[in-house]
Amino acid sequence: MTRTVKYIISLLLFAVTIGSCGKKLAELYNDPDQTVKPSIEKFFTEMLNNNRVRPSYWNVRTFIAMHTGIYTQSLGYLNYTTSYQQNAGYTQDRWNDFYRPGNSIDGGDGGIMAHYRLIESLYAAMNDNDQKANALVFYMAAKVVMYDQASQIVDMWGDIPFSEAGNVNTTGSVAPPKFDNAASIYDAMLDGLKNAALYFSSARQLSPATQTLFAKQDILLNGQFDKWQQYANSIRLRLLMRISFVNEEKAKTEALNIINNPAVYPLVDGAMNYAPPQTDILLQPLTNYVDDLHNALTEVFNYMAPDYMLNSVMNPCSDPRIPVLFDRYGRSDGDQFIRNTGYRAMPVNDNAETQQVNIGRYAILDSATFLFNSKLPGIVITASEVNFLKAEAWERWGGGDAKAAYETAVRQSIAFYYYLNSLNTVTRMPLTPPASTEIDAFLEGDQMKYAGTTSEKLTKIWIQKWLHFGFLQSVQGWAEYRRTKQPVLQFYPSTLPGYETPPSRLIYPASETSYNTNYASVRDKDVRTGKIFWDVK
Repeated sequence: MTRTVKYIISLLLFAVTIGSCGKKLAELYNDPDQTVKPSIEKFFTEMLNNNRVRPSYWNVRTFIAMHTGIYTQSLGYLNYTTSYQQNAGYTQDRWNDFYRPGNSIDGGDGGIMAHYRLIESLYAAMNDNDQKANALVFYMAAKVVMYDQASQIVDMWGDIPFSEAGNVNTTGSVAPPKFDNAASIYDAMLDGLKNAALYFSSARQLSPATQTLFAKQDILLNGQFDKWQQYANSIRLRLLMRISFVNEEKAKTEALNIINNPAVYPLVDGAMNYAPPQTDILLQPLTNYVDDLHNALTEVFNYMAPDYMLNSVMNPCSDPRIPVLFDRYGRSDGDQFIRNTGYRAMPVNDNAETQQVNIGRYAILDSATFLFNSKLPGIVITASEVNFLKAEAWERWGGGDAKAAYETAVRQSIAFYYYLNSLNTVTRMPLTPPASTEIDAFLEGDQMKYAGTTSEKLTKIWIQKWLHFGFLQSVQGWAEYRRTKQPVLQFYPSTLPGYETPPSRLIYPASETSYNTNYASVRDKDVRTGKIFWDVK
C-alpha cells in the first residue's frame, strides 16, 4: 500500500469513526488485530450498512416524505404551496450519502462511492496473487452494490460525477471530478453487472478463511454466491428495461437473453418456492434497532392513504392487500372514537386546510405494517419487481408467457406485504394472508385480468408495479413513473411560481454548483423540468 493511500484511508477512517461512533457495526468495520488499519472487507460492510436502503427515520422523513413519495403519490400529503419544491438541504444530504461517509447522528450514512474507491485502491495495491484472488470476492460484490446505488443517483439527477468521483480519496488529488454522461454511465454499469454476475456464477477457489470472512462481513446476503449472481442479473435487467424506450434494440436483445436463459442468468424471481425473507434481496435492520416510522410519517402528515392508489386502483377490485397497507382510521367525538366504515383515501384535489381538518375521516397507512413496525427491512429488489419486468419484456417482444409472469408478480406482491405485516407482533396480531382461491378470483376480475390490447396489458403491468413499489421503493417508483407515464396521476396545482407541478429531475446540490468547476458542463441541463436520458415516452 502506498503512503498516500495509507494517509487518505487513515483520514477517512478517523472521520467515519468520529461521526459514527455509535454504530453497532464497529466490530465489523475495524480490523480486530490492528484497529487503526482498515481492510477491504471492513469497507465492504460499511457500504452495505446503508440507511438510505433501510427505511430509517431520516431517509423517510427528509427524502421520501418530502420528495419521491409525493412525486409518485405513493404517500398522502398536504397540498402546501411548497409541496413540489425541492428541499436543497435534504437533497444535498441524499447526494452526500452516496459520495462520502457522513455523521449518522445527522442522518448521513453509507458513503458508497468513497468506500468503493478505497476498496478499489487497496485491491490494486496488492502484490500477492493469492491475497488478491481472495480479496476479489469483496471487490466484485462492492461493484454490484455501487452500480445499484449509482443508478439511483443517475435516475434522480442525470449526469453525475462517476468515473473520477472519489478518486481524491485514493490519489490525494483535489481536482474536482467531471460530470459523466448519464447514458454512458448506464453502459458502464450494465457491462460491470454482467461481469460481476459471471464472476459469481461459478464456484470460486477461495480459502476457507476467506469464505468464512465473506459470510461474516456480508450483512446483506450472508456470503451466498448464488444470491449475489441473482442480485447482479436482476439489477441489470432493471436497468435494461429502464433504457428500453431510448435504446430498444440493446434492451430487447440483452433482456430477452437474460430472462429466456434462467440457467445462465438466474434472477431474483422466486421461481422455486417464493418466500420473501429467503428470495428477495432485503437489508435487515440491526438487531438492536427499536425505532419505527410513525414520527417520520406523521410529523409532516404523510401517513394519509394516497388517493389514486386506494380509491382508483385498489378499492374497485377489492384488492386483498388493502388490510395490510391501510387502516380505516377514524375521528374523536368527545370521549368516543368513531371508526370509519370503509377504506377511503382523502381526495388529492383538496386544499391543505381542508385536508388537515378532515384527516380523521379517511384511511391512513397501516399502523402494524408501517407506522409502528421496527422490523421493516430495506428493500433492494424483490421477485415481484423482477416478474413485472419479465412480463413487460415478453408482452412487448414475445418469447415467453407474459400473463404468467404478471400474475406471479401480483401474487408475490400480496405475499410480500403480508410478510411485512407479519414482522410486527407487538401492535396487533399479524393478519392471515388470503387463500389462493381468493387471489385466483381477484386476478380474474375485470380490472386485474390480463386481457385487452398490448397497450392495455402494459398499463396493467406498470400500474401494478407502481403499486408494489409503494413509498418504501418510491425512488424506483419515480423512475418508472417517468419512464412509462403510468399511472396517469393528477396533481393539485401549487401557486408557487416555478413549482406548480412535481419536477422531472432533481437539481444539483450546492456542493456541485458552488465548488465543482466542472458544473459549467451541465449548467444548461440543471433545471427541474429537464429529463433523464431514458425519459422519452
